[in-house]
Amino acid sequence: MTILHWFRRDLRVDDNTALARAARDAGRVVPVFILDDHYAMDPRVGPARFRFLRESLEDLGARLASIGGRLVVRPGPAARALPALLAETGAGAVYANAEIGPYPERRDREAAGAVEAAGGKFRLFADELLVAPDRLATEAGDPYTVYTPFSKKWMAAEKADPVPAPAALSTPPLPGVPLSKVRAWRDLGPDVASPRGGETAARVLLDRFLATAAARYAGDRDRPDRAGTSRLSPHLHFGTISARSVRAAAEGAWREAAPRERENVRKFVLELAWREFYHHVLFHFPRVAGESFRVDFDRMAWRDDPGGLEAWKRGRTGFPLIDAAMRELWTTHWMHNRARMVAASFLTKDLHLHWRKGEAWFEHELADADLASNNGGWQWSAGSGTDAAPYFRVFNPVIQSRRFDPEGAYIRRFVPELVRVASAKIHEPWTLTPEEQKAAGCLIGRDYPAPIVDHARERDVALEMFKAIRK
Repeated sequence: MTILHWFRRDLRVDDNTALARAARDAGRVVPVFILDDHYAMDPRVGPARFRFLRESLEDLGARLASIGGRLVVRPGPAARALPALLAETGAGAVYANAEIGPYPERRDREAAGAVEAAGGKFRLFADELLVAPDRLATEAGDPYTVYTPFSKKWMAAEKADPVPAPAALSTPPLPGVPLSKVRAWRDLGPDVASPRGGETAARVLLDRFLATAAARYAGDRDRPDRAGTSRLSPHLHFGTISARSVRAAAEGAWREAAPRERENVRKFVLELAWREFYHHVLFHFPRVAGESFRVDFDRMAWRDDPGGLEAWKRGRTGFPLIDAAMRELWTTHWMHNRARMVAASFLTKDLHLHWRKGEAWFEHELADADLASNNGGWQWSAGSGTDAAPYFRVFNPVIQSRRFDPEGAYIRRFVPELVRVASAKIHEPWTLTPEEQKAAGCLIGRDYPAPIVDHARERDVALEMFKAIRK
């Protein structure tokens, strides 16, 4: 028997549920990746994600070849490509790992219908999350909409161990699209600052993190000036490593860690719960992909300020932490999580711009742009999301800067105009005297912008806006 394994956001050989089941159930497995025009033509998908995808597919092809397989790349849509492959190979089934979200779920329904009409079976396997959305509920049987009780139930839930990679595959010779010829990324050059794709790169990152920063994670994870996080987010999004493998490796490190270090590793594992929380929310409330979770926020009188939006995107707000965060985004296509929260709060609560504008920019620029996590994070920051009472949470960019980048190392890395400003003044460079500005080689208003808003005033405006819709 021959089975097609349809790769999507599970671009790995190790611990791949559908691939392992296909290898178990069939004598021949045809690994397939279908080029989806939905993403190629979506203006919200930027070069960083295409670059990461290309590198991940190149690595996947090499890993499949090492066990006798071959990745077959075909143009979409899947509802046309899969039946054609069934006919070419004589395969009797298509195996794939399920994805959560309005578009992938619609795509899979269409593909399933086409495969079954062609006489094949279509099977989806739960693989993306450690705990499936239908396994957790409140005492009343409802989905969780508050993180803390969710995380407690999630931590207590039984979780599967990783599954071994197939020892060998046998793939018949089939024509396919060479990765070098794919139009969407044909002209993409190398970007040394952008995250590297592929299962091999993911394993290197995980091993390095567990050997170094994991022991200090609880204290360093909120510090953008330190290398305190795993940077695995794009790999989890594209599935070049599984959440099961990350958890298993972390728990192995926990067993070997000194007692004082174990809480750090436990905190890292708990961060996986945040990722899964937002995926559960998207599963149970798919409307959040297009509207506020708290529907009253769709009545918010958001401003229309193209100039403010552009200043925020380009890191020209006059608030150094915000500007460092936004420049980190468009130069490295990744952003530290603390910086993401502060930048999102500034857009929605200082500039009073709709969270959807920020969500779209992050979606375009981030290599790890994930609908569930990006949407959930933006709605949490804006106050429109699942948090119990978030509307009055307004981050002060200066206080956040002093607390999480006390010496200004993160700011200096991405805002070179301020590199000679003293640490005591770098969080509020507009307070520099003319003499200090001259000594630092940074004239405020010429070399670096003055603040584009008064934070204290705009905080009061934001609170009044929120009170108005709550009435």
